[in-house]
Order: sequence, then structure tokens, then C-alpha cells
Amino acid sequence: MTQADYANSNIMGLTGTLLVRAVSGPLCDRFGPRYVFVGMLLAGAVPTAMAGLVTTPKGLIALRFFIGVLGGSFVPCQVWCTGFFDKNVVGTANALAGGWGNSGGGITYFVMPAIFDSLVHDRGLTPHVAWRVAFIVPFIIITAIALGLLFTAEDTPTGKWSERQQVLSTLIAQASTNPSRTPSLRGSDEKLPVDEKGDKHAPKLESQIPIANERDEARGEVIVAPTFKEGMSVVFSPQTWALAAPYGCSFGGELAINSIIGSYYLKNFPNLGQTGSGRWAAMFGLLNVVFRPLGGVVADIIYKYTKSIWAKKLWIVFCGVTMGCFELAIGLTNSHSEATMFGLVAGLAIFMDASNGANFAVVPHVHPFANGILSGIVGATGNLGGIIFAVIFRYNGKHYSRVIWIIGAISIGVNLAVSWIRPVPRGQIGGH
Repeated sequence: MTQADYANSNIMGLTGTLLVRAVSGPLCDRFGPRYVFVGMLLAGAVPTAMAGLVTTPKGLIALRFFIGVLGGSFVPCQVWCTGFFDKNVVGTANALAGGWGNSGGGITYFVMPAIFDSLVHDRGLTPHVAWRVAFIVPFIIITAIALGLLFTAEDTPTGKWSERQQVLSTLIAQASTNPSRTPSLRGSDEKLPVDEKGDKHAPKLESQIPIANERDEARGEVIVAPTFKEGMSVVFSPQTWALAAPYGCSFGGELAINSIIGSYYLKNFPNLGQTGSGRWAAMFGLLNVVFRPLGGVVADIIYKYTKSIWAKKLWIVFCGVTMGCFELAIGLTNSHSEATMFGLVAGLAIFMDASNGANFAVVPHVHPFANGILSGIVGATGNLGGIIFAVIFRYNGKHYSRVIWIIGAISIGVNLAVSWIRPVPRGQIGGH
């Protein structure tokens, strides 16, 4: 394969994921995220098993497009997570799930070569055959997880996806007929007031939040199958793109840099060799295990003390701008000192991963009735950013440092450009 073939295969894989993420959002709102999740895993497992049949660069490029289906499973994962956790902890939940997903890229650098080596040294297969057989292992793992989700998991905390509206209607009816004995639809655990004799009693109806307001807010939190007009209003909402644009820089930058970081290390530090540079490159992805969840945790802590979605958004902007500064530092210095380079890349990974986690701590607050559509757009934009940056890498050959500082300048500009947009549309019901 030529350098151009390698770059084209990366671009095609990202394109496949982009298209699937964009489509999966509306499908989640219509059929529920669990079934969409299972379908994507099974659909992506088949081309993974067929990787061993590839014999030409063009065949690999085409296959990577279809394996890209697996990357789209991020969207139903986030929509599903959002449905199970309250807004004050959803950032942590989404970021933890997303961080483990991103870390798969790092784990692969260790696991797949180990499987390959085992097949060659322990099973006696030739290298030509061993790498093809190795892809059966991820096929088995992916299929097993998909079947586990299908047969053991629940659609929502209250049961089937198709019955989510019925459960809400039942709660509302109970609240309307006997408000003093029905828990608040907001899920708060308010203590009953105590009278002069020390006896607890139900609060008076006049002192409660009006049932109509609670009913509207509760319905605003439930995902519906939006009409085309409602879907377009989400697509063209400034709030949607205020989240999508930074994610295109953070996750898009991660995808593009992850695909060349091993080659970049090998170029600047030839003494590392292919294996050593690959292992150091793996660390870039593995840091997601800690720092993507940290981005969501910090967002939730900020929200706990400020009760402000604006504060959550400013955390995204801070992470995005700092990430861009590290990219500028890496690209402009192009260090040939291992300590300096690895330190700068670690700093980049911290804020890049945290930015990804912080982003999906805000997504559940915006357009909650169409969380699938919004998650799909934001997720797809991440891949779009990856494609754009991968194209820049393609046409700059091995000038990796130049492209990295270009990505840094773009990231800083984009994050500052959307920083003024209010995080939640005026008059929106739900999402708070």
C-alpha cells in the first residue's frame, strides 16, 4: 500500500461511521437505542470477520467503509445512557461509556499484535495467514456482546421503549388524582413538612409546583419520534452546532491524530522501532479510560455547584481552547526529545479527551425530546472533523507537525466562535 492508499483507507472508514451516526440518531428516537445498538454491532461484525479475505488495497479501503458501521454504535450508546441517568450525573455516565469506547483504539494496539504473535509462534501459522485469522477474534467478541445486549438488557428504566409514553401518562394521572402521595415527577426527595405537634403531613396543594408545569416538564424529557419539521428544527438549531463544531475539533482531531501518531513517533524517534512507536501511540488512545470520564465528572461537579448549563458549556470551551494550544505547541516545536514530545502529547490527550466527555455532558440538556437526532448530529460531526483533518494529513505527506498545528489553530478558532451561543434554546421545556 502507498501512503495515499493508507490515508484513503482512514478517510473511507471515517466516512462510513459518519453516515451511520447521522442515520442512527433518528432510528434511536423511533425504535429505541438498544435495538439500534445491537443492529449496528451485528452489521459491523460481519465485515470484521471478512477482513481476512482482502487481497488488494482497494479491497481494504472498501472493507473499512463497512467496518465503519461499528463506530456509529457510539450514538445509540450515548442515547441509551442518557435515558438511564439524571441530568446531574449524566455527564459522568456518558463520558465513562464514551471513554471506554475510545480506549478500544488503544487496547487494539496491544491485543491484536499479541493474537497475531500467538498464531504465528504457538499455532505455526504463517504471518500471511495469521493476520487474517486474527480478525475472527473481534468478530466473536462483538457478536457475543450484541447478543448479550439483545437478550439481557432493558430499553428504559421502566421497561419497553414502546411503552415509555404509557408509563409517563400513568405517573401524571396518579399525580393529578392524589398529588400528596405521588413522588414528584422531577424525582426529588423532598422531606414532608412538620406541623406544630411534630407530625409529618403532606404539603398543601397550593404550596406545590403546579401539576401542569410538572406534566409539561416531564413530557419534555421523553424522547418522541419527531416529525420532519421538528427534526429540521433540531438540525438547524444554533445550539446543535454550538456542540457539534467543538466535537468535530476534539473527537475529529483525536481520530486523525490517532491514525498517524505511530508514524509520527517513528519518524522523529527511529530508535523506537515499529513496535515501540506503536506502543507509545497506544497510550494516546488509552488515556481516554481516565480523562474522557474526567471531562464528564468535572462538568457534573460544576453543574452541582452552579446549577448552570452555561457553566458546563464554558468548561467545553476551556478544554477545546487548551487542547488547541497543546496542538500548536506540538506542531510548532516538532520536538525530537522523547520526554518533551510524550509530555506534550499526554497534555493534548488530557484536554482532548476531557473535551469529548464534557460535550456529551451538555447534549442531554439540549432538545431532550430529540436526543437521538442531536446525538447523531454531534457524533457524526466528530467523524466529519476526522475526515477533514485526515484529508489535510493526506495532502501534507509526512509533514505531520505542520498539520497538527493547523488543527490546533482551527480548534481554538472554532471553540471561541461558538462560545457566545446560549446552550439551551429560549422557552425550551425539559432538559434542566
